[in-house]
Amino acid sequence: MIHAAVLKKQVLEYLDPKPNENFIDCTIGEGDHAEEILRNIGPEGKVLGIDLDHQQISASQWLHVQFKDRIILVNDSYANLSKIIERKIFGPVNGILLDLGMSSAQLEGMHKGFSFQIDQGLDMRYNDEMNYMTAEKIINEWPEEKIEEILKNYGEEKFSKRIAKAIVEQRKQGRIKTTFQLIEIIKDSTPSEYWRGRIHYATRTFQALRIAVNDELENLKRALPQAMSALAPDGRLIVISFHSLEDRIVKNFFNSESKKGIIKILTKKPITASRDELGKNYRARSAKLRAAIKNSPR
Repeated sequence: MIHAAVLKKQVLEYLDPKPNENFIDCTIGEGDHAEEILRNIGPEGKVLGIDLDHQQISASQWLHVQFKDRIILVNDSYANLSKIIERKIFGPVNGILLDLGMSSAQLEGMHKGFSFQIDQGLDMRYNDEMNYMTAEKIINEWPEEKIEEILKNYGEEKFSKRIAKAIVEQRKQGRIKTTFQLIEIIKDSTPSEYWRGRIHYATRTFQALRIAVNDELENLKRALPQAMSALAPDGRLIVISFHSLEDRIVKNFFNSESKKGIIKILTKKPITASRDELGKNYRARSAKLRAAIKNSPR
């Protein structure tokens, strides 16, 4: 089953792909967005699809069957965008998409500890070969102050101090190795009314750990200027973020580039999913899309 990409209609509207243009999907996932783009840029237009997760690259191989050499797949981080473009001699680039969300397959099928619905090891790496850091290493080896800091800054967790303290106390009894162990610690260190909130009480801690393990915010900060540089005049950049920290980085970058006259912002406010889409795809509830077009040189 192909993962249902969020805001698909809006992505096509703002990317506005035309025949024979070239696009980059920096987080190709299972190829849902890329398929729609490829349908619109035939007969010669190409998509360069990048993903740090090699399992996602495998999951998008089906695109070769339908679109042959018009799809180019690369297992790498979008933080290395300029080098990837240079290596693949890809261009001109008429549009770039960054969908920062995780697919259902990543959350539930990778056995990496991304989901708190399944008891798994606390890994949380998108790519084992490119990253030695794991959530288990952070939980068991980092100082309490550092754990508190990432829970507060990356998860916006209001009980970060309590949770960090409980983690450090628990690891004195033995190494914390699984998602269910961590969930129990979070539950024991937070008030009962927190357990009945709109989102699961472990969500923010798991988010914070995932961001820290994969250096997600810094990678986004590195990727955005590279994307802008790679775009041809009138090329478009679309970013779909899923929490306020990512959205803030994108908003600030777009505002800065707009003030310099480099881009025109196409979305005054972030675009969110329609009620109809939310009814079909619950994961779209926190998606925010921002779009900009690169100005032609004066």
